[in-house]
Amino acid sequence: MASSSGASSGSTTMLRNSGSEDDLRQVMDLRKRKRMLSNRESARRSRVKKQKHLDDLTGQLGQLSKENNEILKRMNVTSQLYMNIEAENSILRAQMAELSHRLNSLNEIIEYVNFFSGTFERHEDAAAPTASAFGHQLGDDFFMNPWNNADFHLNQPIMDMIMY
Repeated sequence: MASSSGASSGSTTMLRNSGSEDDLRQVMDLRKRKRMLSNRESARRSRVKKQKHLDDLTGQLGQLSKENNEILKRMNVTSQLYMNIEAENSILRAQMAELSHRLNSLNEIIEYVNFFSGTFERHEDAAAPTASAFGHQLGDDFFMNPWNNADFHLNQPIMDMIMY
C-alpha cells in the first residue's frame, strides 16, 4: 500500500505541477497580452501626440509665413517711400544749390549796382562818366527791376538743371 499511496501522491503532485505550470503559463500569457495591449495603447497615444504636434507646427508655419509676407510687404512699401523721399531730397538739394547760386549772383549784382551808383554820385559834380562810358547800356529800368532784364537768365527752370 505504501507503494500505491506513494504513486498516487506522486501523480497528484505531477498533476498539481502540470496544473501549476499551465496556470503559470496562463498568468504569463495574460501578463504578456496586457503588456502588449499597454504597449499598443502607448504607441497609439504617442502617434496621436506626434500628429497633434505636427498639426500645431503646420499651423504655426502658416501663421509665421503669413506674418513674414506682411512684413515683406511693409518693407517694400517703406523702401519705396524711402526711395521717393531720397529722390525728393535730391531735387530739393539741387534747387537749394540753384537758389544759392542765384542769391550769390543777385548779391554780386547789388554790389555792382552799389559800386557804380557810388561812382556815378561821386563823379556827378565833375563831368561824371555815364554808364555807356563803361561799355554798358544801363537804363533806369535795369536798376529798378533787374528781373525784367533780358540779359539775365534767372527764369531758367530748375528742373532743366537737375536733368543734366
